Amino acid sequence: MLGGFHFILAGFAAIAAGAINALAGGGTLITFPVLLGIGLPAVEANVTNTVALCPGYLGGIYAQSKDMRGQKERLLSFLPAAVIGGIIGGFLLLHTGERVFRALIPFLILSASMLLALQEPVRKWLVSRSGHSSGKHAAESWAALPVGMAAIYGGYFGAGLSVIVLSVLGLCSDDSLTRLNASKQVISFAVNSAAALFFVFSGRVVWPMAIVMAFGAMLGGILGGRLAGRIKPATLRWTVVTIGIAVAAAYFFK
Repeated sequence: MLGGFHFILAGFAAIAAGAINALAGGGTLITFPVLLGIGLPAVEANVTNTVALCPGYLGGIYAQSKDMRGQKERLLSFLPAAVIGGIIGGFLLLHTGERVFRALIPFLILSASMLLALQEPVRKWLVSRSGHSSGKHAAESWAALPVGMAAIYGGYFGAGLSVIVLSVLGLCSDDSLTRLNASKQVISFAVNSAAALFFVFSGRVVWPMAIVMAFGAMLGGILGGRLAGRIKPATLRWTVVTIGIAVAAAYFFK
């Protein structure tokens, strides 16, 4: 039975996640273990977490709206794969038994932590690559396939999705990191929205918790935006990575 303390704890975790997502990414590595810790079944915790944190992506899209100009063709080619992949990932999650998904949790959390740890090397590689590239990369024509594969993972679990999407875009597109990051925001939002919409009708969302966390995530996003420049994203990122690895280790031993 969920009590007031559980809602307060999840609300504060969502505020932290919203701020972390605004500053460095990886907020799911905070909220998902908290939902498990307060007693939600693993699948319900993941479903509720996805629905609750989904509105937070709108802040990132709004902040980079000017960088999306001229990217309509690119986004139209990727968004169908993102939506379909998100739905497939959500479908796979809902049809994964509680016991199986709980067994996968430490591997998923550890994988997400490693992806977050690779975020800065990926960005540096993209910056160095964009310095000597020009024109539209021919590989972008088939990039919908890896984007769709990434979306399946995103719909199933979600943490670390933005790193995968940004890497795929960097491999397949010749464009600035700023513009690719804007595309990543839209694609990640599409994946999570598709999965969240699918979950809404699943009967597995713990709605009181999701509503509290949604407000917390939006508040955290605003807070993160105001803290930008005062907190080093790298410091925050490695803090989240360390927490993720510790949580994964705890579940491995458990």
